[in-house]
Amino acid sequence: MTTQSHHDNVSQQFSSRAGAYLTSQVHAAGRDLERLGEYLAPYANARLLDMGCGAGHASFTAAPRVAEVVAYDLSAQMLEVVTSAAREKGLHNIATRQGYAEALPFGGEEFDIVISRYSAHHWHDVGQALREVRRVLKPGGVFILMDVMSPGHVLRDIWLQTVEALRDTSHVRDYSAAQWGAFFNDAGLAIEQIACDRLHLEFSSWVARMRTPQPLVEAIRLYQQSAADEVKDYFELQEDGSFTSDTIWMSGRR
Repeated sequence: MTTQSHHDNVSQQFSSRAGAYLTSQVHAAGRDLERLGEYLAPYANARLLDMGCGAGHASFTAAPRVAEVVAYDLSAQMLEVVTSAAREKGLHNIATRQGYAEALPFGGEEFDIVISRYSAHHWHDVGQALREVRRVLKPGGVFILMDVMSPGHVLRDIWLQTVEALRDTSHVRDYSAAQWGAFFNDAGLAIEQIACDRLHLEFSSWVARMRTPQPLVEAIRLYQQSAADEVKDYFELQEDGSFTSDTIWMSGRR
């Protein structure tokens, strides 16, 4: 798949689902947002870019704590949701901009902070995206990544990537902590903090949010049922298909 066709696929997948992501409790809350709010406390004068902002929950967390937020996403419909929700929340320092991660439409050294939450596993070229992050960061600026994480172990990794891809055809890959460390280092971002956590995913809302076609839902359930015991145990797989994934928080400084 070419870069452009992948971006078209991502946009198509998410444009009709923007409202569902605004109301999703998985996206609207979490310890990662709490950590983000705490981290941003000293940055009242900062200009912040939220890459792959989705329905805007990370932007909404950041806005009361920084001077300006640019919510950036490939989907115009997602950005419309962000604009409407920000207005309702009285957050007047959020602007929106459309585009993709690998070619940011900003000049060099424009931002004090760049963040990305639950977006990077859709990026076609993570290395290029992080080089763009470094380019738009001011010297000493910070990039904060929040995403689902691969457990690294081959068997568990294959299982996770398979169920993710069956649910969402725009999924590229959940990366391990080691892989993210290499991406940061290659882009010239000095790692400061790493925190790992666990995220419970209720199955019915997980597939409904993506409007996964029923044949693929059934394929996921069959694949889950055939999983090895160590996979079922690791992902805390439940009878209804609900499971638990690893997540990562990683910050790096230019």
